[in-house]
Amino acid sequence: MPKFKQECIFGLRAVIEAIQQEKEIDKVMFKTGEREGELFRQLSGLARERGIPVQYVPEEVFRPFTGKNHQGVLAEVSPIAYQDIDEVVDRVIAAGEQPLVLVLDRVTDVRNLGGIARTAECAGVHALLIPTKNSAKISSDAIKTSAGALYHLPVCREQNLKKVIRELRHKGLLVYAALEKGEQVYTDVDMKAGCVIILGAEDTGIDEDLLRLANERVRVPLRGKIESLNVSAAAAILLYEAVRQRK
Repeated sequence: MPKFKQECIFGLRAVIEAIQQEKEIDKVMFKTGEREGELFRQLSGLARERGIPVQYVPEEVFRPFTGKNHQGVLAEVSPIAYQDIDEVVDRVIAAGEQPLVLVLDRVTDVRNLGGIARTAECAGVHALLIPTKNSAKISSDAIKTSAGALYHLPVCREQNLKKVIRELRHKGLLVYAALEKGEQVYTDVDMKAGCVIILGAEDTGIDEDLLRLANERVRVPLRGKIESLNVSAAAAILLYEAVRQRK
């Protein structure tokens, strides 16, 4: 039986109301086969409009809520409030600082997400940017792994990373994509200026659309026989190079 580690809201009207009241919903779950009625169509449309992932799940997922009028609908509520990336970056620039934004593309391991968030908060990263889909969930496990850093680090969740990164470039930020075979060694690029660092999943790497937006593709030199670093270790190396340059 599934164990829920986040607050859950159940019932069609309750979930609709939560979305309309701007609660941070991680995903909406419908019991397989539940696809009829005006409220269902309203909820599906709201979720689509707000970019909230929707899943169809088997009946056993609802067993912890037996006896409650869940109507075949559950929503998981995020334990943190997501922030708007434009507002965060504009605030940093207005304060006379150079923004440092970390993007995680398709990093789905909760331990990696938590470890990276902990390092990012310690390194003074201004925003952690993740996609709405294909990303590790900000759950109690992620917060625990981050040692609470996810409560302090601005986390921004966006449907279209390509669009957001293009807009950050228009604000003057340099974009660095970290690859095993990047053309530039990471210490040879300028991180004193406002910049975006993109890290991808260890198995699939960074999406090609995002790679095309990078000003530089950077690498961490490897001297051993293993071909790649853990993404959390790579994040620590790159972020503390930015700290060193900005000292």
